[in-house]
Amino acid sequence: MNFEDRELYRTGRSTNFGHAAVATSEPLAVQAGLAVLRRGGNAVDAAIATAAVLTVTEPVSNGLGSDAFALVWDGSELHGLNASGRAPAAWTPQHFAGAASVPINGWNAATVPGAVSAWRALSDKFGALSFGDLLVDAIRIAREGYGVGPITAISWANQVERFRDSASWRETFMPGGAAPRAGDLFKMPGAADALELIAVTGGDAFYTGAIAEEIARQSKAEGGAMTMDDLAAHTADWVDPIKMDAFGVTTQEIPPNGQGITALIALGLLDRLDLGDDPDSARALHLEIEAVKLAMADTALHVADLEHMKISAADLLDPAYLDERVKLIDPYKAQEPGPGIHLPGGTILLTTADRDGMMVSFIQSNYMGFGSGCVVGKFGVSMQNRGAGFSLDPASPNVVAPGKRPFHTIIPGFVTKGAGPLMAFGMMGGPIQAQGHAQLVTRMVRFGQPVQAAIDAPRFRILSGRSIAIERHIGEATMETLAAMGHVIQNDAPGVAFGFGGAQAIMRHGDLYAAGSDTRKDGYAGVL
Repeated sequence: MNFEDRELYRTGRSTNFGHAAVATSEPLAVQAGLAVLRRGGNAVDAAIATAAVLTVTEPVSNGLGSDAFALVWDGSELHGLNASGRAPAAWTPQHFAGAASVPINGWNAATVPGAVSAWRALSDKFGALSFGDLLVDAIRIAREGYGVGPITAISWANQVERFRDSASWRETFMPGGAAPRAGDLFKMPGAADALELIAVTGGDAFYTGAIAEEIARQSKAEGGAMTMDDLAAHTADWVDPIKMDAFGVTTQEIPPNGQGITALIALGLLDRLDLGDDPDSARALHLEIEAVKLAMADTALHVADLEHMKISAADLLDPAYLDERVKLIDPYKAQEPGPGIHLPGGTILLTTADRDGMMVSFIQSNYMGFGSGCVVGKFGVSMQNRGAGFSLDPASPNVVAPGKRPFHTIIPGFVTKGAGPLMAFGMMGGPIQAQGHAQLVTRMVRFGQPVQAAIDAPRFRILSGRSIAIERHIGEATMETLAAMGHVIQNDAPGVAFGFGGAQAIMRHGDLYAAGSDTRKDGYAGVL
């Protein structure tokens, strides 16, 4: 891998190198993580401190009412954490009778938030510093305020119309009656109070104490079903990652209810194909697009809460199955694949690494911008809308049910090589995430691109059928060739402008780390 070259895509950034690193989408959060490392904290401590600041400085994408997942290399093995929330006990299919789908706004879109439980679980298992010490910067920034970042300001303004009828959202996030502009000072005193309670109680206040009481009270007052019992019943679960060997490395993801398996299927297919020598060629991109489409087809039909899936993750990752699926890829023609196994009958992403070899990929999210629009005003808790990931189709493994986890888009990623760690990485951005994981690993590992170059490189995004969006810096000639192969390029489709995600990655580089962060967000990779 040639790290001496400047990045290829003219973003003005190069890969950063250091003995320790923090990479995420907002500079103040990076500073908080680095400060923890300087105080003797480890990569997990840095991840928690960074994540807590991001709930304040990027409230469109995440907050105290978010869900979270993590992958942690502890120096000898990889651990997975699923802290996504579950449906309230009242959420039977009958609860949504007459609806075509679970709504995206309101309390009937919000499952129990899991982010705070993720922080506590990570700290208990791996932390070197006290839990409360990790939230100091987040509390200070929430109380003193911060300058809103340019990309965040755009995303913020885009949500104003959606929440015009939510008084709690307007009161918290539209001070003076308007969304803040880039550089405006924004304060969250309620969130500061909540973070102080979380720090003092180790997070218990959120699930069984004063914050939980306020969540339940407001839910009842506004017609929601979430109760104190629902909040108290929440658990964050340690899980075994699922994996795929491809390109001489092993890519690992959190098992379902998330879409990480999509990236693994796609990488397994791509490992069986000749991608050529140019990662920006129409040939390589066509094959990647087709592999991702096949993977997405299986995910759409089969992936749900792991306890409710009727086809196992192992079945979808089976080498014999992939051997048959790859035969469906035409090297010259775009197709519209279906699933291969048939049944009988927003978001923020951060990566950290420390001098002792611990590495973390951590992701937390509201789902859609600001989540459900339900804000527990006293504490500034913006409730996610992950319930919208459920289906109301009784035949679907992802059909809504009490205490069940919905299908999730947010996924951390990790790559190992042999018995050791290679890279903690990930991408925010809803449906692009699994697609982006496959693209990043292919560029960095298969084609040997430097970390920052692979992050800056043009991405494609599957829309539906043969329709795709692809970033224009791939070049007109390549887009014309892809169109001639049958790909329908729709770069002007709704949401595409913000639809290519934001990636972060930290890769081992000898005795150092190589770190990169995405210019599509207000990203920054800091090193020590």
